[in-house]
Amino acid sequence: MTTTEELLTTLKRILPQDQVSVNQTILEQHSRDESYHTPSLPDIVVFPKTTEEVSKIMKLASQFKVPVIPFGRGTSLEGHVIPYNKGITIDFSLMNKVLEIREHDFLVRVQPGVTRTQLNKELKRYGLFFSVDPGADATLGGMAATNASGTTSVKYGVMRDQVRDLEVVLADGTVIHTGNMAAKSSSGLHLNGLFVGSEGTLGCFTELTLRVYGIPEYILAARASFPTVHDAVSAVVGILSAGIPIARVELVDESSMKQVNLFSDTDYQEKPTLFLEFHGNEAGLKQDVEFMKEIVADCQCEGIVFETDQAALNRLWEARHNLAYAYIHGYPGKKMMITDVCLPISELAGAIEHARKELNKHGLTGGIVGHVGDGNFHTILMIDMNNLEEISKADEFNESIVLYALERGGTCTGEHGVGVGKQKYQEKEHGKALQVMEKIKLALDPENLLNPNKIMKL
Repeated sequence: MTTTEELLTTLKRILPQDQVSVNQTILEQHSRDESYHTPSLPDIVVFPKTTEEVSKIMKLASQFKVPVIPFGRGTSLEGHVIPYNKGITIDFSLMNKVLEIREHDFLVRVQPGVTRTQLNKELKRYGLFFSVDPGADATLGGMAATNASGTTSVKYGVMRDQVRDLEVVLADGTVIHTGNMAAKSSSGLHLNGLFVGSEGTLGCFTELTLRVYGIPEYILAARASFPTVHDAVSAVVGILSAGIPIARVELVDESSMKQVNLFSDTDYQEKPTLFLEFHGNEAGLKQDVEFMKEIVADCQCEGIVFETDQAALNRLWEARHNLAYAYIHGYPGKKMMITDVCLPISELAGAIEHARKELNKHGLTGGIVGHVGDGNFHTILMIDMNNLEEISKADEFNESIVLYALERGGTCTGEHGVGVGKQKYQEKEHGKALQVMEKIKLALDPENLLNPNKIMKL
């Protein structure tokens, strides 16, 4: 009997048989994420329902010295969940319960397979919402694993800012909690910060306690068009400097606005555009918006349209969130590659201009979008994966914008995570601190079984 057969037999002893699969279709579904990285099949996929089952799986994997890859919905963009070392993929889709809503504490306790839209449907009846909005309807476990953020991070913060506690199953099956429900603590090391963003390399999340917020009294959205990207970014800097309580501010360049109109059947002006949203009370926001109009006018704004109707608000943000799919539908047969860097706000306009020049120089098809309120931007590239020259140009382009960001005090990834795609930049970004990360990884996972060779190569 081979190791895989023996492992499969043993897994079926500790889990119901319908929670263990070697079905080829299931294996293929867990061989990839939404990135352009090469797929690789796991040996076995398991679907636990409880923390106890996850602990048993980890103990068994430790005994057999088999890699384990945690899997949410596969919406990641840097190959995080691809099992290049084979082994067991743990799919958390059956651990999808909202366990507790503590509305007076503004906290929720959830299992990792709960998605952000599922949680917000549950929270709405309490007048609450969960703020992190990465675009894809990702699982909360996966969002914590990559320290996801998205359109609302300029006001509410990123995933790391929302996590009060994690229940984590370690490589040997031990179950720990990384925090508590208190709003602050000076007790011990900050384990929440360590595990959030660890991409499944330090443990499997089986419960999350998260911060939630009251639904704003008044929401106002706007589209503002500018002659250049530089003007648009300058407007954002002006708005932030003025202390205006902006909840979202997204940049969509001219090429991307064309794709928005084609895919979403809109007639928005095809110029560099800011999508903005403000949260607060009606009287206060009216004053802030008047000030904002003056700021964008000073930055050559060519037109601004406001939306307060809920249907119009939804249409605006659906157009932004569907932009990646707009490119995919607009270029059939090509694969999407999304870059992701973050810089100090003062360096952002130069970085975006550099990215556009590099795009044109390499003759690549793509557009630039970004959560410009926190210095994070993306380039969406459409690549012919059968064209080796085009793939090489895309890699060169990605490297050029990463190095530009690192040289100016930025990071190689603002929100997508490292996975395998950004692994080669870790030493340049972190220097000797990378060795500290490696020691932490080996202390918690000495056999290197948890999502091996992601973030760092050991």
